[in-house]
Amino acid sequence: MTPSTLNFQTASAHQVMAAAGKKILRPGGKAATLQLCQWAQFQPEETVLELAASFGYSAIALAQQYGVRVVGVEKNPESVARARVNIQAAGLSDRVEVIEGDIFHLERIPEQFDCVLAEAILTMQSPLGKAKVLQGICDRLKPGGRFLSHELLARASQTEIHQALAAALRVNSTPLSEQEWIELCQTAGFEVVQRQTGAMELLNPTRIIQDEGWVDASQFFWNVLTQPGLRDRLFAIRRVFKQYERELGYLILSAERKSI
Repeated sequence: MTPSTLNFQTASAHQVMAAAGKKILRPGGKAATLQLCQWAQFQPEETVLELAASFGYSAIALAQQYGVRVVGVEKNPESVARARVNIQAAGLSDRVEVIEGDIFHLERIPEQFDCVLAEAILTMQSPLGKAKVLQGICDRLKPGGRFLSHELLARASQTEIHQALAAALRVNSTPLSEQEWIELCQTAGFEVVQRQTGAMELLNPTRIIQDEGWVDASQFFWNVLTQPGLRDRLFAIRRVFKQYERELGYLILSAERKSI
């Protein structure tokens, strides 16, 4: 679906932001993802499974920066096709692969990995969905393998926030408290070894510039200013973020699969 055919009022928030030109769609921004990568201590030739790989940007960056081999899983066939074009253009077809698949059926991937990366994935699942995806992640990791997670945090007023986010984002969005995220990981068979929380400033102008860089940020702001439908929807989303800015945040964590 192209920006010109996207219904800005009914589309999910991530589709609307992407249509505006935003590439970094994680609640803690680029800085939080970089912190996760530092914790991971990637070694050349290690294998990484990325969930919801989208257009392949993160997978490409991981292969370029750390020399790892990356398999990305993406449900949307149009995104898979675009990711493959991007991978080929980057000259990384031998190190990066994006396959069409469902995060609820990771058992269909026969390989086990040194690391699994999942950013802004679990927040959008029901309690049972969260548990199922985490179990699938655990099964796809080698014993002692690392799970890197980057999710939305709700410090208080969870029921109210869930309702407000669902209405604004047009997706199920059920962030948990820090302790609830940790307990969820422990139940799935992980030991959380590092974690960090911070403010959720996804649509803060300063954060947009930091995440996207001046050129892409300028294009994003221009698109918002010149497209009324896009602008109205993004402003509505931002109002909800501002309303709950004290309660909403992000959590990143690094966890290890417990030895069997």
